[in-house]
Amino acid sequence: MRSTEETYLLAALAKGEPSAFDSIFRRYYPVLCAYGSRLVGLEDAKEIAEETMIWLWEHRDSHVINSSLSSYLLKCVYRRALNQIKRNEIKGMADTRFFNEMQEMMEDADFYQFQELSRRIKEAVDALPESYREVFIMHRFQEKTYREIAEQLNIPTKTVDYSMQQALKQLRKDLRDYLPLLIFILTKCMASGH
Repeated sequence: MRSTEETYLLAALAKGEPSAFDSIFRRYYPVLCAYGSRLVGLEDAKEIAEETMIWLWEHRDSHVINSSLSSYLLKCVYRRALNQIKRNEIKGMADTRFFNEMQEMMEDADFYQFQELSRRIKEAVDALPESYREVFIMHRFQEKTYREIAEQLNIPTKTVDYSMQQALKQLRKDLRDYLPLLIFILTKCMASGH
C-alpha cells in the first residue's frame, strides 16, 4: 500500500520535478544499495541502485506503480541483481573457456609437444602490464573470484573485470601464431580418447 507522501512524490516525479526525484533518491538509494549488496558485490549493488534510479527518472511519465514505491524499487533491484549474477556466470564461463581448454590440452598431451607453447604462454603472461598480469594470475592460477581480487587489491570489481578482459585480449593476440600447435595438440588429445 502506497503512502500519501509516496503518492505525492510519484505525481511530482511524473511531472518532471527534479526535487521529487532528489527526495526519492536520497530516501531510497542507500536502502537499495544495502539490499543489492546482499545479492551481489557492493560495487555492483551501487551500480544497480543507480541504474534503477535513472530508469525511474527516465520512465517517470510511463510507469505504473500499484504497490508501495519502496516495494517496487526493491523488486527492480532484485531483478537487476539476478540478471547481473547470470551475466557474471556467463561471462566467467566464456572468459575461462579458452584457457581451461588450453590447460587441459597441455595436461593431456605429451610434454615435448607443448613445451614451446608453454614457454610462449609464460612469456605472454609475463609481458602483460603489471596490473593486468596480477589480476590474471590471481584469477587463473590462484582461483580467486573477482570479488576476492577486488577486496585484496582494494579496487572495484569493475576494474578487475576490465583488467581480465584486457589481459585475455592481449594474450589471444600474442598467442595467435601458436594456433596451429594448439590445433595439433587438440587433435592428438581427441585421437587418443582424452
